[in-house]
Amino acid sequence: MKKIGIFGGTFDPPHYGHLLMANEVLHALHLSEIWFMPNHIPPHKQHEQVTCSEDRLHMLQLAIADHPQFKIETIELQREGPSYTYDTMSQLKAIYPNNEFYFIIGADMVEYLPNWYYIDRLVELVTFVGVKRPGFSLKTSYPLIEVEIPEFAVSSSLIRERMKHGRSIRYLVPEQVRLYIEEKKLYGTS
Repeated sequence: MKKIGIFGGTFDPPHYGHLLMANEVLHALHLSEIWFMPNHIPPHKQHEQVTCSEDRLHMLQLAIADHPQFKIETIELQREGPSYTYDTMSQLKAIYPNNEFYFIIGADMVEYLPNWYYIDRLVELVTFVGVKRPGFSLKTSYPLIEVEIPEFAVSSSLIRERMKHGRSIRYLVPEQVRLYIEEKKLYGTS
């Protein structure tokens, strides 16, 4: 049985915080692989502007290219409408019945677990892995494995904001991702 970490998100753009989190969980829990799973439309971001799936997917490919245990799972990009984790994980369990799934979430999402679609069924399909983030708690009534990671306070929204104001994002994102953002003029770059 393979132990697979699932790391969902918009990855708009992917940054070193994502990669650090994935790598720490991979080694702390002795997982076989981490599957980055970009969302089509996350339910909690239905009214936000999100960069097109093609660009987000390409940036993610560039970001993980040099890590042999990092893969991309595009199952949510292939669906229209909002992506609910329960539906996705039910589908993945059907496709890969011999895999054990560990669903990685930042501490900022832990407090929302009671509101997740079919959360009581979802905890039967996955083991939640909570990663600490500054200013958030990992306290929850749901089963959760905590993983400590070095603090690196970077977020996709911080990167988009910096780009909008013409500030450098060097050393916040992989260099290939930075070059792609500039080439495609994403996030207000000119």
